[in-house]
Amino acid sequence: MNFQQLTYIVALDDHKHFSDAAFACDVTQATLSAMVIKLEKDLGFSIFDRSTKPITTTELGLEVVARAKDILSKKNEIDQIGQTVPQSLSGKLSIGVIPTIANSMLRSVLPSLIAKNPNLKLTIKEITTNEIIGQLKNGSLDIGIAATPLNEKNIDEEIMFYEPMLVYGISDKKKKFVVNDEILDEKIWLLEEGHCFRDQVSTVCKLKENRDDLQNLKFEGNSFETLLSMVDQFGGFTLIPELYYAGLSPGLKEKSRMFQKPIPVREVSLLSYGPSRKDLTIQYLSAFIQDLIEPELSTSKFQNKDLRIVGLY
Repeated sequence: MNFQQLTYIVALDDHKHFSDAAFACDVTQATLSAMVIKLEKDLGFSIFDRSTKPITTTELGLEVVARAKDILSKKNEIDQIGQTVPQSLSGKLSIGVIPTIANSMLRSVLPSLIAKNPNLKLTIKEITTNEIIGQLKNGSLDIGIAATPLNEKNIDEEIMFYEPMLVYGISDKKKKFVVNDEILDEKIWLLEEGHCFRDQVSTVCKLKENRDDLQNLKFEGNSFETLLSMVDQFGGFTLIPELYYAGLSPGLKEKSRMFQKPIPVREVSLLSYGPSRKDLTIQYLSAFIQDLIEPELSTSKFQNKDLRIVGLY
C-alpha cells in the first residue's frame, strides 16, 4: 500500500468511472486499474463493485476510502511543513556554543554549513551555558548549543543528539570497557567550575565536593587537552565526550574506553528564547547538524535502555 494507491481509490470513489478517475490523476486507465486491483488483492476484499454502472464503492470500500482521505490529508499537512523549512539560510545569525561542544562539533559542522549557505553571515561565540541563556534573553544571541535539559523558563530546547562519555587513562590494552564502580575511588581530573561537563562528570563518578586532590596540587583544567596531559603525567582518569575522542590520535584513543551499559550520555540541544524564536532556522539547523554528527556517534548502535542521560545538576 502506498500514497499513490490511496490517491487513486479516492479519485475513483469521487468520479465513479475508471477513465474519469485516471484523467483526474493524470495517469492511464490501465495504470490506475492495475494499482487499484493490487491494493484490493493486498487487502483481501473488493473496494469497488464493478458490476454496476457507474461503479459503486462497497461497504468495506467506503471505510477504506474514508481512512485514505484522512491519511492523504495528514500527508498534505506534513508536506506543507516540509515546504516551509528553508533550503538554505541567509542574513545574520549569531550562535553561542559551550566550549566542551565547540571544540569537537564545530570542526564537523562549520565547513559544510558555510559552504551550503553562502548568503549566511554567521557569528559564533564560545561561551558558557549561563552566558548563552543571558544573551538569548537580551537579544544579543539568536541560538545556543548546549548540554540539556536546563529546565530554564522561556528557553526552548530542540534535542539534536545524545553523546556518550568515555574514560581516558586506561593502561590495560586488553580492557574493552569500564565499569562505573572501577573509577569511583580514583583521582578524577575535572574542568574548572562553570563547565556543565564538570557537573556531569561529577554525577557519573559520584564525586563529593570535599574530594581530595593530590597532596600538594589542586588543579582544575580549562580544556580536555590539559586534562589528558595531567592524566598522562600524574595518573588517574578523566572523562571526555565521544566527538572529542573522535579527533584524538591513535595513541590517545588506545587509553580511552566506553563505559559498560547503561552508557552515560549527555543530551545536546539547540536553544532559543520564546519571544524571539526562529522556528524555521531551528528546524533547518537541527536537521543539518544531525545529518553530519549522528554518523560519528556510537549511540545508533544501542537501544534506549542501553543509555543513561546524565543531567546537569
